[in-house]
Amino acid sequence: MLSNRWSGVVRGLAILAAIGVWLAVGALGGQAQGNLSSVQTNDNAAFLPESAESTQAAELGSEFTDSETLPALVVAETSDGSALTRAQLADVQAYADAIPDAPLEGTSGDEPRTVGDASIADPVVVPSEDGQAALVVVSLDADLASEDVGAEESSVSELAIGALRDLVAADASDDGLAGTGLDAWVTGPAGFVADLVTAFGAIDTVLLLVALGAVLVILALVYRSPVLPFVVIFTAVLALSLAGLVVYQLAANDVLTLNGQSQGILSILVVGASVDYALLLVARYREELTVTVSPYTALRRAVRASIEPIAASAGTVIAGLLCLLLSDLASNRSLGPVAAIGIVAAFLSALTLLPALLLVGGQRARWVFWPRIPHALGRHSDAPGAPDATDPAGGTPGHCGAAGAVDDADDDRVDVAAHGIWSRVASFVGRHDRPVWVVTALVLAAGAAFVPTLDASGTGDSEVFLTQVDSVDGEEALTRHFEGVSAQPAIVVAPEDDADAVVAAAEGTGGVTAATVVTDQPAAAPGQPAQGDPLVVDGQVRVDVTTAAPSDSQEAVDTVADLRTSVHDVSPDAVVGGAAAERLDTQVAGQRDLRVIVPVVLAVVFVILVLLLRSVLAAALLMAANVLSFGFALGVAALVFDHVLGFPGADPAVPLYAFCFLVALGVDYSIFLMTRVREESLQVGTRRGVLRGLAVTGSVITSAGVVLAATFAALGVVPLLFLAQIAFIVAFGVLVDTLVVRSLLVPALVHDVGDRTWWPSRLGRGVTPSSR
Repeated sequence: MLSNRWSGVVRGLAILAAIGVWLAVGALGGQAQGNLSSVQTNDNAAFLPESAESTQAAELGSEFTDSETLPALVVAETSDGSALTRAQLADVQAYADAIPDAPLEGTSGDEPRTVGDASIADPVVVPSEDGQAALVVVSLDADLASEDVGAEESSVSELAIGALRDLVAADASDDGLAGTGLDAWVTGPAGFVADLVTAFGAIDTVLLLVALGAVLVILALVYRSPVLPFVVIFTAVLALSLAGLVVYQLAANDVLTLNGQSQGILSILVVGASVDYALLLVARYREELTVTVSPYTALRRAVRASIEPIAASAGTVIAGLLCLLLSDLASNRSLGPVAAIGIVAAFLSALTLLPALLLVGGQRARWVFWPRIPHALGRHSDAPGAPDATDPAGGTPGHCGAAGAVDDADDDRVDVAAHGIWSRVASFVGRHDRPVWVVTALVLAAGAAFVPTLDASGTGDSEVFLTQVDSVDGEEALTRHFEGVSAQPAIVVAPEDDADAVVAAAEGTGGVTAATVVTDQPAAAPGQPAQGDPLVVDGQVRVDVTTAAPSDSQEAVDTVADLRTSVHDVSPDAVVGGAAAERLDTQVAGQRDLRVIVPVVLAVVFVILVLLLRSVLAAALLMAANVLSFGFALGVAALVFDHVLGFPGADPAVPLYAFCFLVALGVDYSIFLMTRVREESLQVGTRRGVLRGLAVTGSVITSAGVVLAATFAALGVVPLLFLAQIAFIVAFGVLVDTLVVRSLLVPALVHDVGDRTWWPSRLGRGVTPSSR
């Protein structure tokens, strides 16, 4: 009696300690999670390897300027399309004169206080040749622009763009442009970066709230309890806090590179994985409570039975995503560790915090399931001499434990009490196994046939926004009125002797409007010729090349690809860089990553499956099914993107990320199923075992799949093309994996193949404990 009392005290202290540690993690990690946006890097140049030609050109080209600039361009045109009046030109000049004194909101102390403090030159006004517009060039200090300042830790460039836009909206009496008959926009590289930061700002709040809200509704429908859904959500939130704490420290100390896309995916992945693991553990715990009096015993058995499939799932996702370390792009390389950290946090939270929360209340811990509280029925499995239950997803193998009786009249039918719907699904699969897997595979293959129609060659900056933004509108106005002006011209650094040949080759390239040698005198506007003698640095000159298309467009990328060919023909030692070249190199690296990483992910996941299932053939069947499922999801996405949503294309990273997530996450549901099937097969053979496994795990795995799909779908609230495409492909693909591959294709294949599924193990030869 005394021993039992002390055991209870020790258990209570352990529960309080676990909850206390996680609350401390939440307190520290919550702040770090909220500050992740302050350690983001969203510059393509920062992601490229040093071997990239644009990286080399940027390093050499920087020698031709005293300091690097980040241009912000204010474009003003008449509202009615008429020519600018003298009064309107004067208004624009007054606006430009007021810019240096425009305050940067929230800054203090030694921080830059005004736009002038963050600039390297006074603003310049350039009228357009057609007389209908004027351009104000603001040259921000590139080194200073990326610094975080103010109480909100916003970047200097973001605050400067905000100040320029506030001044545009001010009345003419306050040196603004409101009421002057002009429409004005703030664009250029600085404008695009600011709009991108604003779009990613939804990640910190809106994205997480939408994801958690969707999950909460699904959990309420699954558990029909007012308490349990909040317990699971609390587990997921603290897991995200742990992941955010670790990632923030690593990013702040330059150990890894975090961009907005990775941050959004981290939030979604942690929430989805945490809830999935919780669903599996809680389902097993509930089953045990119907045959076990003590909640402690029931939970211990549930954890012991669930840890193998959950660990296998987490390990598969981690191993698959770490393959991104093979990428040439720092943004892709960092996503692997960032996502892996998130999965580890979800795993730890589900197997330490969640059990502690479920045991709050001690012997009365069943209250968490109210009003559908499970009670121990019949003979209790924790009674003296009763057998222990050890299988992963249901009751004791061959008996289904609390699930009830099983009718095993033949190998083609199953009837598990409390699992009526999935018993009927399993029986249908058992009676029609070959037609089911053949028809399912043909449908998936038909969808996969549209994969080649997906245009993943890349998109321009103006195409990544799904909502109307100031920088895109300003870029369009800039193109209408300033054909010879480029905020970020392509740059060519070549030997001095090749200068004339390089200029001629550049001007002869289609899509190029001007090529000028940089001189010792500044140009009036970016990309325009200047007076003076050519500037020579270490025997080299720099040629600025203006393209007809905006430098942030895919058309400019194609032009730069042709420009490189033309320039290298006349000057093999020349290097071509600039914003469009950086985008080109990013796309080339992304296509290389797709060719290299996909086979490695397949090999890694295949090896894990072989080790887990102890079967080569079973692993091969699962891999084939999941690859086919990925092809179907990507093919359908191509049709939806092209013909329904009208998207302009996709970045090469979209199919790469989608593949890594869908193969790693999609195979999870087959792992959850097949670990149970193997347990059952050891008792009753493969054909009956797969039907029992499907019947007992059907409900919980379906719930897990719907939850994960809902969380990834939440990425669609961020108005950016890349995340919207990832949201659709992964959410749709997870549903296909859950409802089609795991429910129909894999069970039908295994039932048709029979014991040979487990080749070359002894189980593959029909040798089971029950047969010996």
